[in-house]
Amino acid sequence: MQLLQQLRQQQLVRPLDVQFARFIRDEELSISGQAEVSDALPLLAALVSLQLGRGEVCLPLNGWGPLMENWPTVLRKPAEQLLQGLSESALIGFSVITDGQQEAPLVLSNGRLYLYRYWLYETEVAGRIQQLTAPISLNRDSIKAGLRRLFVDKQAGEIDWQQVAVAIAISRRFSVISGGPGTGKTTTVARLLALYTESFSQQMQRAPLIKLAAPTGKAAARLSESLASAQEALPVSDAIRAMIPNQAVTLHRLLGPRPDSKNFRHNAENPLHLDLLVVDEASMIDLPMIYRLLAALPPQAQLIMIGDRDQLASVEAGSVLGDICAWDSQEGASGQGSGEASEERPGLCYSPEQLDYLQQVCELPVPASGPGDSPVADALALLRRSYRFNENSGIGHLARAVNRGDGLGAMQLFDQSWRDIRFMALSDVGYGEMVSEVCEGYAVYLKYLRQGSEPSLLLKAFNQIQLLAVVRQGAYGVDGLNQAVEERLQRQGLINLSGNWYIGRPVMITRNDYQLGLYNGDIGITVADADGRLRVWFELSDGEMKGVLPGRLPEHETVYAMTVHKSQGSEFDQVVMILPAEDTPLLTRELIYTGITRARSKFTLQATPQALIRGSRRRTERASGLSWRLWHAAGTSEVIS
Repeated sequence: MQLLQQLRQQQLVRPLDVQFARFIRDEELSISGQAEVSDALPLLAALVSLQLGRGEVCLPLNGWGPLMENWPTVLRKPAEQLLQGLSESALIGFSVITDGQQEAPLVLSNGRLYLYRYWLYETEVAGRIQQLTAPISLNRDSIKAGLRRLFVDKQAGEIDWQQVAVAIAISRRFSVISGGPGTGKTTTVARLLALYTESFSQQMQRAPLIKLAAPTGKAAARLSESLASAQEALPVSDAIRAMIPNQAVTLHRLLGPRPDSKNFRHNAENPLHLDLLVVDEASMIDLPMIYRLLAALPPQAQLIMIGDRDQLASVEAGSVLGDICAWDSQEGASGQGSGEASEERPGLCYSPEQLDYLQQVCELPVPASGPGDSPVADALALLRRSYRFNENSGIGHLARAVNRGDGLGAMQLFDQSWRDIRFMALSDVGYGEMVSEVCEGYAVYLKYLRQGSEPSLLLKAFNQIQLLAVVRQGAYGVDGLNQAVEERLQRQGLINLSGNWYIGRPVMITRNDYQLGLYNGDIGITVADADGRLRVWFELSDGEMKGVLPGRLPEHETVYAMTVHKSQGSEFDQVVMILPAEDTPLLTRELIYTGITRARSKFTLQATPQALIRGSRRRTERASGLSWRLWHAAGTSEVIS
């Protein structure tokens, strides 16, 4: 434990990690009855806890090297000596470590060390997905006719990947539709809901119970708005259209939160009351949430997850969407990629049975080869064509270059004549220019505020531009940027910083409040009522506006600038992203890609060329066994009965 105390003093592990290590040591001594225990055990326990805090589900036995690479030699060497030569059989010899067949604090499975709870989450999720990906018996002629009617705009001789996605999703109880920005995910979902509703109502003689959900209130509101628009163009009867919902809720609201508890009202014993569940922004879903969602799914229901597998993984533990879509990954790694075949990255391979089905109902040959990657492969659909970011879009070219890891190519794009992307050098002068331009954008909503405009219009105007950062501290972090913007707006007379709360202050909720119906990531604008009292106005996932007294708000922060992580599930007309000069492990390909693709019409990057190149090369690979269970061990995952 002396080594752990030294690591804590150097802030290389957290107090929580040391506390957990002490608990594991004491448990081992108590259960085994021994007088002492190897220092390797509490060190391993601390590393498992540390991993979880970093979003990693487990600790690979051959993967603790990266954890220690920044440790001083005087601490790294003794740690390596403690862990060297530890075999799986030696670890199973500890009373607090099992293979999962008996409950214990730690589980060793397939060369990975887990907290028991997270091993349970992973194995249950893998087993449930494998069960749900079995094909559903369908009337293929009916599906073919429906697809033909819904996709009349299909180009002759081309594969319509939106049509393929609908055909796949309707044929499985679990499916994933992955695509980048502008690939038509909303249009695809709208047509899928139409086909599902027609098929279900004809077969069951009743309207289907369909629910729409997303991880955050903002993502749910976006899904509601975009689906309402897309449904107007559907070639269906008014009766069918009336059965299709367009109001989404947050996952927490869907599952029914219990006050002061991490558990939900809906679970395996009290499942959700629905026939179809569509979940958008699936890349934001962590492992515990997908476990709870699958547990609450009724036996005959279908779950369709929509997202972009190339985006950042969830803030909390796991890389669920990446792991499910990991056909191109190495064993045990989380897969991320473009979804298209290349020399470096093979394309998704469907089974002969699935290929036969797609050829029949889509009336086109769909490329595939071999026996199929995994049963999970047949439940995946990739939207490959971007309708928003076409060949004339600098944003699209920039996102693709970063996604390939080509940071140098991305830099060269800024030197070309694209009107929708711009590079600003990271310097004191450039910093001031950037803050000035951002304030010009925010001046629009503040002008509407002075004119007495409705809160809904204020929020819409505020979301026209967003400043994104990678880190929180420093001039180039969220805290420094928020302060710089506030000071500039104050000098311009647009806000009055007489106190913590002021008219026009934009805030983001950082902790869920189920009673108020406000969730982490919700953004509100502070407005004075007729009596001069301040209220913060939020748009809820159902489109309703809600005003809350500042004193009643849960934890929150000013949000002229936000982290790229917090921007997931949102889109803005204009995005300004700033990368820090100093390198940080947070700066990854997925983060830069996510920041770029938040922009609809204009993207500005302020950084050093080295930061963009370095970040584009660094991929996020979270330790997890989910992809291995789904893609390399199909049918062999441990499933708890």
